[in-house]
Amino acid sequence: MRRILLSSLKVIVSAGLLYLALRKADFHDLASRFNVTSVGWIVLAIAFTFVQIFLGVLRWRVVSAECGAPLGLAQATRYNLIGAFFNQTLPSSIGGDAVRLWMVARAGAGWRAATYSIFVDRAIGLIALAIVVVATLPWSYRLISDPNGRTALLFVDFVALAGGLGFLIFGRLQWPWLKRWWATHHIHACAVIANRVLFSPTRGPKVAALSLMVHVLTVVIAWCVVRSIAAPVLFGQAFQLVPPVILITMVPISIAGWGVREATMGLAFGYAGLVANEGVNVSLLFGAVSFIVGAFGGLVWIFSAEKAAKGDAPISVPQA
Repeated sequence: MRRILLSSLKVIVSAGLLYLALRKADFHDLASRFNVTSVGWIVLAIAFTFVQIFLGVLRWRVVSAECGAPLGLAQATRYNLIGAFFNQTLPSSIGGDAVRLWMVARAGAGWRAATYSIFVDRAIGLIALAIVVVATLPWSYRLISDPNGRTALLFVDFVALAGGLGFLIFGRLQWPWLKRWWATHHIHACAVIANRVLFSPTRGPKVAALSLMVHVLTVVIAWCVVRSIAAPVLFGQAFQLVPPVILITMVPISIAGWGVREATMGLAFGYAGLVANEGVNVSLLFGAVSFIVGAFGGLVWIFSAEKAAKGDAPISVPQA
């Protein structure tokens, strides 16, 4: 019942924000801009999305090994593609991360190691994204002249960076009660693992580089979408606007980020002095690219051994 309620609320949020973002959209104008060149840019965006997934696979393998859930390259790639399907193409109450967790646990790693590997991987990705947003802040602050936009940008930067640094500092604490309470025990254990991975002289630089490249590719994918409709947006502007939007989209209040991404992208473009509708157009096409890649992950799921083993039994992920 709780899962159904949360899913319903997400659908309502997505639908409401999409309505607000799309009510002034000109789809006829958007369709008129598509040609053979546009298709080429979209194909390139899809290709970069697959590269991005593979880089995420390489990072996840390092994290999973540290969590006691080692994954083979083909195995982790398959799991990530299937996760993309459940996240982007078949939005549900299960979610891509829960499906990945289920598959890792069923592969023999156990529920705890599987959960830790997903949580730590997500946390490291979030920290890297916060660093990218903060690093571009001086240029973003000059690009966005609207006071409300500047305030929102600073708030998002502060919350993201404080959350990431707080998580890492939490893992450095040695207070005994942190390991006795259930609520703090697992979070502390994940924070300890994140510290071990990020500050390892051998694994740290690799994980950091992979994480930053994943987010740079997000901008590249968005830029390919921009070029597909010949939107008047420079690459530097996309680099300053897209990461904060993605950061906000990661808040789990909608279905696959739909609605939140469109509304936020439109606001970001408007605050930067660009055409707000172009931000909505870019966001819609960005989501379409993710949907297509996720559909490929659906094919991987249909023909996977995990799908055959699952049969008709529901995917059940422990809450603890």
